[in-house]
Amino acid sequence: MSPAGPRLSLLDLATVGRDQPIGAALETSVTLAQKADSLGTFERLWFAEHHNMPSIASAATAVLLAHVAARTERIRVGSGGVMLPNHSPLVIAEQFGTLAELHPDRIDLGLGRAPGTDQVTMRALRADPRASERFPDDVLELQGYLSDESLVPTINAIPGRGTKVPLYILGSSLFGAQLAARFGLPYAFASHFAPDALQQAVEVYRREFRPSAQLAEPYAIAALNVVVADEQDHAEALAASVLRSRVRSLASRVPAYAGRLDEAALDALMDSPVAAQARHMMTYSAVGDITTVRDYLERFAEHAQADELMVTNAAPGLDNRLRALELLAS
Repeated sequence: MSPAGPRLSLLDLATVGRDQPIGAALETSVTLAQKADSLGTFERLWFAEHHNMPSIASAATAVLLAHVAARTERIRVGSGGVMLPNHSPLVIAEQFGTLAELHPDRIDLGLGRAPGTDQVTMRALRADPRASERFPDDVLELQGYLSDESLVPTINAIPGRGTKVPLYILGSSLFGAQLAARFGLPYAFASHFAPDALQQAVEVYRREFRPSAQLAEPYAIAALNVVVADEQDHAEALAASVLRSRVRSLASRVPAYAGRLDEAALDALMDSPVAAQARHMMTYSAVGDITTVRDYLERFAEHAQADELMVTNAAPGLDNRLRALELLAS
């Protein structure tokens, strides 16, 4: 991007392709991280916590962050996010405090209130279904563990205490926007898959923001999908493949389609409500050559009132994704 364009960062789900070994998918994420790091354009690289999803390998988020941070030099790495209701604040403080001690001033801690999975998997995680109700208090407790003074008498995060790992609130609704504003924290909106409340949430966040020790002024991040290639036609073909993958992923969760998703069945689904849902989730998607995508990013940043854009590099294939990073950094 040009110096005048919006700040860019990356969201990587450690996507596992069909019939791809998980180890190979993780190595792909490392290769992309090293490429992004070498280009010097991208502010940060985040991985998201999801569970029981065959196409996503970032469930052990802190472990993956440690691996990626050790193999990069400059780029900030972090969670986008850790689903705090699945964990105790102390354990997360210890994990990210360890990362911060190993990689000073390079670690971000984005926090989400959703479980990042379904109800059955929540039980397997031993997560309390009511834990999300404690999310605001848990954020403050976690922040205390990472500061110089814990809010819980006699309990300290070691490592963690004094690292002041920056917190970010993630969300796709007004709840997260209001919480981030009240606590004076940066806010990241998941508009790459939940587009509906983007503008309203950011407006509420900016209007209600209260300065804090971490942040003097509101800072909003908006996420979107990007498929960029040297030629417009190539980008559009890649984007069509991305859409088919999203439809396959959504349909695989419907019992009626389980085990029946060959290419012919997927063709039939492209005019179904499942495909309509996938298209809606991808409302904010920049597709095309770099001129087209650069223009979209600048317009989207203004539309979202965003200080920074979090890009999902959605194209299939390592070569296509590496080229996308080069184009975005040009």
